[in-house]
Amino acid sequence: MARAPLLQLSDISLTFGGNPVFEGLSLNIQQGDRVALVGRNGSGKSTLMKVMAGLIEPDHGSRVVPPGVSVGYMEQEPDLSGFATLGDFAASELDPAEAYRIEMVAEGLKFRPETPVETASGGERRRAALAKLLAEGPELMLLDEPTNHLDIEAIGWLENQLRETRRAFVLISHDRAFLRALTRATLWIDRGQVRRNEQGFESFEEWREKLWIGEDEARHKLDRKIKAEARWAVEGISARRKRNQGRVRALQALRAERASQIKRQGVAAMELETGPQSGKRVIEASGLSKRFGDKQIVCDFDLRVLRGDRVAFVGPNGVGKTTLLKMLTGETAPDAGTVKLGTNLEIAVFDQARATLDPEQTLWDGLVNDPDMSVKGRSDQVMVRGVAKHVVGYLKDFLFDEQQARGPIRALSGGERARLLLAKLMAKPSNLLILDEPTNDLDVETLDLLQDLLGDYDGTVLLVSHDRDFIDRVATTTIAMEGDGRATVYAGGWSDYQAQKALAEPEAKSAPRKETASKPVETAAAPTPAPRKPGLSFTEKHRLEALPGIIEKLEHEIGKINELLSDPDLFTREPVKFAKATEMLTERQGALEAAETEWLELEEKAQNG
Repeated sequence: MARAPLLQLSDISLTFGGNPVFEGLSLNIQQGDRVALVGRNGSGKSTLMKVMAGLIEPDHGSRVVPPGVSVGYMEQEPDLSGFATLGDFAASELDPAEAYRIEMVAEGLKFRPETPVETASGGERRRAALAKLLAEGPELMLLDEPTNHLDIEAIGWLENQLRETRRAFVLISHDRAFLRALTRATLWIDRGQVRRNEQGFESFEEWREKLWIGEDEARHKLDRKIKAEARWAVEGISARRKRNQGRVRALQALRAERASQIKRQGVAAMELETGPQSGKRVIEASGLSKRFGDKQIVCDFDLRVLRGDRVAFVGPNGVGKTTLLKMLTGETAPDAGTVKLGTNLEIAVFDQARATLDPEQTLWDGLVNDPDMSVKGRSDQVMVRGVAKHVVGYLKDFLFDEQQARGPIRALSGGERARLLLAKLMAKPSNLLILDEPTNDLDVETLDLLQDLLGDYDGTVLLVSHDRDFIDRVATTTIAMEGDGRATVYAGGWSDYQAQKALAEPEAKSAPRKETASKPVETAAAPTPAPRKPGLSFTEKHRLEALPGIIEKLEHEIGKINELLSDPDLFTREPVKFAKATEMLTERQGALEAAETEWLELEEKAQNG
């Protein structure tokens, strides 16, 4: 006998401000479901989740939850009024005998239950709401961006908890790796419709593209049919005294159908323009040390950042990633060591705290009053990469409409605030990007575009992120900050770092341990150690593995530059671009030759070892 669904929505319709959010929506959540809820920013994901939780009453339709089934909801901005501490809020629905569960999940999520509510940050409040949901363990868990404000370790812990649970859950998240690891079905909100695919997020983009292709083909057929019928209406009717009124009505129906089709929302028209080329050496840090009280941020840390590098900083919250970033850019002074910045740097910063956004300003005022964007004597234009542009036109490039332009920044969602920050960041040319948690709240399509832009960016990127997939796609170097001043540099992105770390751990474990004072000292003479083999060191081995990818990338870049320079009119039409491309070609060819030479030397050393 089939079990009743944990949650059933039937024929749900909901309107906000006169605009329909959903019409005729029906869906079921079954026992054991692990569902990704995806869609563009502003498409209604959080609204739908609140309907599922029973927090929003629809205009029409029904929500059915069988007797005895509990549904728990973790929202992005929980209301903690009336509670003294985060722990009081998290344990508010638990029997006192079960309060120990809060302590169990608090350790994994890294939040302190004794923290007073009045001093808690937004991230701490969200972690308390997540701890509350996990400790209560309802039959259906509704999680709205649970990984926001979690560090990579806590994300890993949460991923394991959800992987092992027998509870059903629905997830909203921008974290591709998290969704791929956990989900078995996908709910996709697109233009007020909710479609379900019985496969996890891994298959979402391929499924979405197939639906869009089918939609485009159907629209194309409809357009051709309307065109043919319209031609008949003009030519055929004039040849008859009596109109075929049925066919005329059919044409009107076709046109109404075409008019009712909602155009897909495009992606933001984001552009990154590289400023004048910086020096080859962007940052040279030597012997950096920094301490706050008893907390060591880094100790004797060295780093060289060259033009074109993409460096990611990873590690637990509070370990000092942002502090190290500020030291490397000269904003914060180290206790010891030196930082030398390269020449001709033009820096653009994406701040995770959104400190450059005034919540009480309108989007319009936030742009036109920005010193880097203001146009003297004009209150309706902004300077975008050296060209004056109407403020509403520029905001539309980032998917804001005119009504939002006149509205306050505080009314924006997290994803919309991130897009507004990107609009400010991309308004001026730069050659060094500082991106501190840029992926929070961005939808998948905007993340894809940002990754593509960073891939084509000729400057240098320093990145702090907990998004493993984003780091894999963008970073060429990963700096792992593990606490107690330890900061280790790894080649590649997150997956490369994990692989290299896993290889290093057996070597560390197999290394001989020092004798302890309690162990008797051997009287026999120690054997003479065997001479070290001339093989590759650990670092050289990983460099040898990385070089083929580096060589392939350089060859691809050289091909693109040669393709650009093959235009015979480029020199006369755009002499500055021609000179820059020629300089880049010489540099890439030199780097390719050096990489190939290094590969040959290491390969020969490996064979001889």
